[in-house]
Amino acid sequence: MTVLVGDCREVMRTMADNSIDAIITDPPYELGFMGKSWDSTGVAYDVTVWQECLRVLKPGGHLLAFGGSRTYHRLAVAIEDAGFQIRDQIMWVYGSGFPKSLNISKAIDKVAGAEREVIGKSSRHGGGTMTGSSFQVPKEIPNVTAPATVEAKEWEGWGTALKPAHEPIVMARKPLDGTVANNVLTHGVGGINIDGCRVEYGNESDNCVGTDFVSNGGDASANANDNQVPNKHYVQMYKANGRFPANFIHDGSDEVLELFPEAGNKWKRNYGKQDYEGRQYAGGSFGGGGYNGENTYADSGSAARFFYCAKASKKDRNEGLDDFRMIKGGSMNGAETKPDRPTNHPIRANHHPTVKPTELMRYLCRLITPPNGTVLDPFTGSGSTGKAATLEGFNFIGIEQSAEYAEIANARINHAKEKQ
Repeated sequence: MTVLVGDCREVMRTMADNSIDAIITDPPYELGFMGKSWDSTGVAYDVTVWQECLRVLKPGGHLLAFGGSRTYHRLAVAIEDAGFQIRDQIMWVYGSGFPKSLNISKAIDKVAGAEREVIGKSSRHGGGTMTGSSFQVPKEIPNVTAPATVEAKEWEGWGTALKPAHEPIVMARKPLDGTVANNVLTHGVGGINIDGCRVEYGNESDNCVGTDFVSNGGDASANANDNQVPNKHYVQMYKANGRFPANFIHDGSDEVLELFPEAGNKWKRNYGKQDYEGRQYAGGSFGGGGYNGENTYADSGSAARFFYCAKASKKDRNEGLDDFRMIKGGSMNGAETKPDRPTNHPIRANHHPTVKPTELMRYLCRLITPPNGTVLDPFTGSGSTGKAATLEGFNFIGIEQSAEYAEIANARINHAKEKQ
């Protein structure tokens, strides 16, 4: 497990062709996030970055790269222009995003120099900070004010941004060497780990979602007690080891779960067909409860059918950093100063503003990396990919331009090694 310090373009040029099994990374979203200079360089759109990724990746190897909702398109185009095939887009959906919207009415009054009348206190968070996955309510609850000017009244209730609730992930693949079968046999990559990433059923009844008739190949003796429907018997329609992985991941929050009301456990489109005991039977399509020409047992409508993972908790992001001093790192991490650490301590805790949750990164590593494979992250940050790859038993190579973040990443990865 190695985290190399430097510009990923220069570091990757020192790596051998076709030496990496999978690339999983969270590059800058190029938004100038929190005034960070590294988030406004354009490096994520630089085709040469992704050309180097393509070169070091084995034929048929997959790349997963997070993007921002506003800038994803430029990231995806750069990856495609480098020679990758865009295979899919995975959506990570969460309910804990905080809207950064300008109140236009207030802005108009401010320009006019008009003082707004305080009419109460806000029941919403407003002005709080994020600490990993939790929201810290400010000590002073914001005032609710009334528009002071005619123009402000006209624009009351208008803003400039939506609440962020998802991050798209580019799923790309290096072109195959011949067929998929030839590629996986030659290079050991080229597929995605379906069974290793199936989503567990919510409960036993969710697992037993239906059966259907199949023929016994003309052997009537196999159904000696079945006088009405000879040569047929029941089989379980869904695999017992979980649902097929989807290109949708959620955080399990109430806001997201409410988007998926329970709609299952209902018979669909009864055309009067019955089994030999007079019961309706199910021939449902996998994972969707759609009609397939027979009576269909509807699949559950809850979000339990999708893999879910909350945002990184404080424990997750700081695990393995007990000897690192916790400092305030900005409005999106809210780390606290530890009084028992010397103020001149040169090492800081994980104050990286975009830490991804370990469980999510483990799932992504497992999805595209073969056993004993090597995962590369050219934008390592505080090492979430490396920590996840280590816990999954993969080899890892990280690249990070900041020596400070690289030190944090190494500590988190080493702690993960100890947990194996």
